[in-house]
Amino acid sequence: MKVVCALFLLLIGDLIAPAQISLNKLERVELLGRPYVRLQDWAKAANFQIKSQSNSKDLCFTSASARLGLTVGSQKAEINGISVWLSMPIAQRNGSAFISLLDLRTMIQPVLFPPQLPAGTKIKTICLDPGHGGKDPGYEVSRKQEKVLTLLLAKELRGLLNKAGINVVLTRTTDSFVERPNRPEIAKRSRADLFVSLHYNSAGGTGIVARGVETYCLTPPRAQSTNARGDLDETRAVLGNLQDARNALLAYQIQKALVQKLSLEDRGVRRARWTVLQTATMPAILVECGFMSDPVEAGKIYDPAFRKRAAQAIVDGLMAYKRNVER
Repeated sequence: MKVVCALFLLLIGDLIAPAQISLNKLERVELLGRPYVRLQDWAKAANFQIKSQSNSKDLCFTSASARLGLTVGSQKAEINGISVWLSMPIAQRNGSAFISLLDLRTMIQPVLFPPQLPAGTKIKTICLDPGHGGKDPGYEVSRKQEKVLTLLLAKELRGLLNKAGINVVLTRTTDSFVERPNRPEIAKRSRADLFVSLHYNSAGGTGIVARGVETYCLTPPRAQSTNARGDLDETRAVLGNLQDARNALLAYQIQKALVQKLSLEDRGVRRARWTVLQTATMPAILVECGFMSDPVEAGKIYDPAFRKRAAQAIVDGLMAYKRNVER
């Protein structure tokens, strides 16, 4: 219990640090069992203006360089046109809209006001994790296997990142099985600065139509995951939550690049407690680069030219993150 408490205190300190002045001065109210703040108060402190119409559930906040779209009663939001999923819905009370403090700290502010690395710290090594492998084929359709496609994408990515001067470590370079907990451990041993797990998606059942790209980062403590498949009964803080702010920024930049470069449906930045994210000691995300279960999208995924574009999009997202956090 002492270890868990210590981890939680470290986590809270890490989350508060980048935005301590503005958030700590805002009045808090208890809504839906969580601390919330009035959106109008946050907007004023963050130099955002409200552009919403009266009597509308859709809220729009703009600054000189950003646009934030929110909807009362919804967990779906947009930051500069890219979808992100909040941990708690936007609430309304006495005619005013409120946002959870958790979402401000772990999603909204990290994207709008990127947390900076210590001066002189550079991102030099990235660990790529081709999903599945060996006895675990991942999703299969006809003779196509997810494990083969993720490895091809990882190798394409490695070449592009090497050309950009980034050292790359792969959790597997062949059709081999690597236990999920061992994957972030490989990244740690390699002193990787970022961890990116690569996957392709599938719909939940027969007749379900789903398309598009989505990027996952670890669910914050005591919050429910966007994807129930990635959730656990245990929702307390884990090691990976120490990177919550940077996880969100990294996921956002990758999702933004994929949506803009591939012209696929934007399914948003989402939350899950995937095993490979829980024990990562560096910012870590899991990317779902399209749906193999959709015949049209699968045709693109199997195309080597499309794979090159997807790899370049991920590189663009990684470089954008790098520019945002280095100083």
